[in-house]
Amino acid sequence: MIHYRLRCNADHEFEAWFQNSAVFEQHAECGFLSCPDCGSSNIMRAPMAPAMHTTEENRTMIKKENQSLQQQRQVLSQAAILKQQLIGLRRKIEQNCDNVGERFADEARKIYYGDSESRGIYGDTTPQEREALFDEGIEVGTIPWLRDDS
Repeated sequence: MIHYRLRCNADHEFEAWFQNSAVFEQHAECGFLSCPDCGSSNIMRAPMAPAMHTTEENRTMIKKENQSLQQQRQVLSQAAILKQQLIGLRRKIEQNCDNVGERFADEARKIYYGDSESRGIYGDTTPQEREALFDEGIEVGTIPWLRDDS
């Protein structure tokens, strides 16, 4: 059994035991681990002080590992912020635009050519439909459509 000190992307620390390091990695990758304080599944190992003599080489190694962990925390924190922004964008689109589903390309053309009222729409297109709209000069965008529970 291996004892790890763990940290979530909100900097909450906790401890857990694992059969081996491979089990920890598997659980972390699959999202089976969660922070007992906030429920986050973005979990990584926190630095632990192993029993070793401190030499300059060890101090350098520990400093590099701490810097790497800090960078990982920053990336996870930025990813969490971006995810929340994308969810917020999705909500605004859903509140202010019409969902035309698979008729998106046809409806975008109708609006562009004045055959339908001008309004915000969203829906689904294939890559070929998006390319055809672009070729006609119709500007459309694609965003990741994240759900609140993803």
